[in-house]
Amino acid sequence: MNLTTQDEQVRCFQNAASHLNPGGCFLIEVIVPALRRIPHGETNHVFDLSDEHWGIDTYDVVSQSVKSHHLRIRNQKVELSSIPFRYVWPSELDLMARIANLKLKARWGGWKKEPFTNTSRYHVSVWQKPLDGN
Repeated sequence: MNLTTQDEQVRCFQNAASHLNPGGCFLIEVIVPALRRIPHGETNHVFDLSDEHWGIDTYDVVSQSVKSHHLRIRNQKVELSSIPFRYVWPSELDLMARIANLKLKARWGGWKKEPFTNTSRYHVSVWQKPLDGN
């Protein structure tokens, strides 16, 4: 998601695949967009609200972009930062992998291999380069 265009994300998969031997794997951990938690017509999702940190994601569903805003209070000073991302659904990642000649090997809802479900907030996905190169 740090790559902010679909073309950059596709190139990332292609680059990873080019470095893999047959049977090698490419693994990523990615959040599942919080769009279901945002009321229709709204664009912001507060993901943290504590005494030291406010975290708000602003979604643009047309461009599949999200800007993650962080307000931190440290030593009586306020620090504000915003980070752009391009969110991507697991099915879109699978298509990028297929373009790079990788096949989905596993997808979990976490690092302990929990099942990936419709309530998972992130996923760990593994794609493999075919042993025969095809």
